[in-house]
Amino acid sequence: MTISFADPTPLSHDQLEEGTTFAPRFDAAGLVTVVTIEAGTNEVLMLAHMNSQALSLTLETGIAHYWSRSRGKIWKKGETSGELQEVVEMRTDCDQDAIVLSVNQTGRGAACHTGRKSCFYRRAVVHDGVVRLEDTGLAKLFDPGEVYG
Repeated sequence: MTISFADPTPLSHDQLEEGTTFAPRFDAAGLVTVVTIEAGTNEVLMLAHMNSQALSLTLETGIAHYWSRSRGKIWKKGETSGELQEVVEMRTDCDQDAIVLSVNQTGRGAACHTGRKSCFYRRAVVHDGVVRLEDTGLAKLFDPGEVYG
């Protein structure tokens, strides 16, 4: 099964924002931003991007797929680490240029390649006018060196 999406161009403002047609608005690079949250807790796990193929694969399989901008290819989340993301729900924002995925994080529960549950394990703090990153204490659930080599 190949899933296709409507072209948002001919849709009116009202159709895009109030209608039932799924017409993701990909940016100039062919990507849509995705915020991935944990089902149940709504904790933000990660931010990534999808192209139309990754979005189709996600909808077809129920497993999150993303577009890796650094590697320039489709990335099935957890394919190497075993930390798959089972999609519970997909939402789009009002003008369909961003997606929120609610997932069950499998494996050891780590969404981040650093081995942590969330990619958002540091906070920005200001001390004497200098901004630094401070670790929030989010423990590593696996050793990335052992998993990725």
